[in-house]
Amino acid sequence: MKTFKCEYIWLDGYKPEANLRSKTKIISVNEEPTLKDMPVWSYDGSSTQQAEGSSSDCILKPVKVWKDAGRENGYLVMCEVFNADLTPHKTNNRSKYEEALDFWFGFEQEYVITKNGLPLGFPTEGYPAPQGKYYCGIGVKNVVARDFVEEHLDLCLACGLNITGINAEVMVGQWEFQLLGKSAKTAADDLWLARYLLFRIAEKHGLEIELHPKPVKGDWNGSGMHANFSNEQMRSEGGEAYFKNILRNLSATHQDHIANYGSMNHERLTGLHETQSIDQFSYGVSDRGASIRIPITTVENDWKGYLEDRRPASNACPYLITSKIVETVTQKELAY
Repeated sequence: MKTFKCEYIWLDGYKPEANLRSKTKIISVNEEPTLKDMPVWSYDGSSTQQAEGSSSDCILKPVKVWKDAGRENGYLVMCEVFNADLTPHKTNNRSKYEEALDFWFGFEQEYVITKNGLPLGFPTEGYPAPQGKYYCGIGVKNVVARDFVEEHLDLCLACGLNITGINAEVMVGQWEFQLLGKSAKTAADDLWLARYLLFRIAEKHGLEIELHPKPVKGDWNGSGMHANFSNEQMRSEGGEAYFKNILRNLSATHQDHIANYGSMNHERLTGLHETQSIDQFSYGVSDRGASIRIPITTVENDWKGYLEDRRPASNACPYLITSKIVETVTQKELAY
């Protein structure tokens, strides 16, 4: 028998955004463990705002497993939360929608690396030079924490995540990674795991990860999590009429999407800094100031390709984002 350290990962019941939680279960099996080898496991839901102390057991049901390249004999186990009677817990957003295998999601997760409450690169008093040279910048005057970001990239790739790129963002101390997931729940699971690894590496370096959509007030870019999405029909058949129907549906459900796209997003979606105002919906070809950007490649490819939803905040739950987009795209024309 071989012994493996399996890190069970789940989302707690805190509002407005859930926090990642984890604990290690030691499992002994003859071969490398797979999902079928991961038993359900209980935890104290009264400590995660998911149960009362008088009836505190919540159940972790494993749903996906990755090799943990950062830990000897380690595995990472994404779990859904269930009640003691094995019904989905009310905070279990993953269980609230059906998997959509033909949908692809490309997330652009922005985040800010901080220490002692300040973004890295900010002086203890005042502000650094105005933003302008930091985006995809080079050199110590423009970029901070590159080694940290590279470490996260390498670990994600080693664990099998489909990270497709990284770059320094518009504000100093702000970075982004891009992740492609094929199927709605796969994309959301992988995004949560990439966040988990980001937080874990930050622990080692004594740093913090800030996902607030407007971490610094004033003339500084906020942090979003743009969601590039497509289904099989968008990619293979397309057509301007089909895309325009999707855009009409997105317009008709704008407020519903905003309600599921992260808290404090009104501080970011102001109509400035490459955003549309939170109370307005717009779309445009190559328009990064619109709610939905239509990539020029989609138009030039006879309206086959994908769309970019620029509204989600950096702190948004990817299960909620993917479920709302799938629901809206797959509906017939909605009434305004």
